[in-house]
Amino acid sequence: MTTPNGPISETENRKWIEQLPKAELHLHLEGAIPLEALWSLIQKHGGDPSISTKKDLRQRLTYSDFPEFIETWIWKNSFLQNYDDFTFIAEEVALDLHRQNILYAELFFSPSRFSHHGMTTAGLSEAIRRGLEKVPQCETWLIADVVRDHGPESAAKTLIEASDARDNGIVGIGMGGSEHRFPPEPFAQVYEKARQLGFKTSAHAGEASGAESVTGAIDTLLIDRIGHATRAEDDPALLEILAQRQIPLELCPMSNVATGVIPSLAKHPVRRYWDMGLLITINTDDPGMFHNRLADEYLHLGKTFGFTPDEIRTLVLNAIRSAWRPNTITEPLLDTFLNHPNWTLPKCL
Repeated sequence: MTTPNGPISETENRKWIEQLPKAELHLHLEGAIPLEALWSLIQKHGGDPSISTKKDLRQRLTYSDFPEFIETWIWKNSFLQNYDDFTFIAEEVALDLHRQNILYAELFFSPSRFSHHGMTTAGLSEAIRRGLEKVPQCETWLIADVVRDHGPESAAKTLIEASDARDNGIVGIGMGGSEHRFPPEPFAQVYEKARQLGFKTSAHAGEASGAESVTGAIDTLLIDRIGHATRAEDDPALLEILAQRQIPLELCPMSNVATGVIPSLAKHPVRRYWDMGLLITINTDDPGMFHNRLADEYLHLGKTFGFTPDEIRTLVLNAIRSAWRPNTITEPLLDTFLNHPNWTLPKCL
């Protein structure tokens, strides 16, 4: 990476990015569980015959394609069985965010995936909030995932429950799951109701399906942000719409490589999107399952695509400006970052 003072070493660059205050908008709580914490949950709930060591667990968290990732996601969820488990992982995830100098984060959680345990959206969000509040150094808000696999009726139920529980810091809804099997259009009424209730909206689109999924999310769901959008570049006209409307994209480069959506990091469209003027943000998605950190994402942007320190700071600012933090909070989030002692490059660099 090169600065106005010339090139800097990889060690110096890593140190700066590690210390840089960061923000994350696309982060799944259940996919962000640190390996040690997931290991503890597995032991707590009786273990798994195929997982006898932490090395086995790490190997289990590798995927040949997106469907295998979804299967592993569901397997991992089997070790989240009560509200105490969610308080535990929320604290562990928040501690990990704090260690990374992530000052602001919005976390997806997926209530309908745990309803068979008798857990509700209100109960889950309350349990999660208890854990998050133990680490006040990172400001966190929640996004209720309406899980496309469970259908529009389940999504509508999650939405109403989320509205009733919004005092736990729920600011919006998203839609993850098997995008390749469940298109966005059947969820139009759910998203219309979400807007009426004052929620912000996002949807995973163009990750495991093509550009038409992104178009559907924009035209039918009228989303505020789009998760992934890696396949949007299959349709040049769609890219023009994204650039004109400045719809924030929640890009997750290392995630897309881990699930086989993109064959290699060098093939990711992040630089092309940037050069076209799209409004992009950088996120880790499921760092507990992909073994990535937000600093790693930024390091790869510099090493693989030539992003400069100024461009990386702009990416952080993009996340802040695209955040769903309620307007009732008077302390400007932007000022927190711009006035942070580690916002500017050290003079020695």
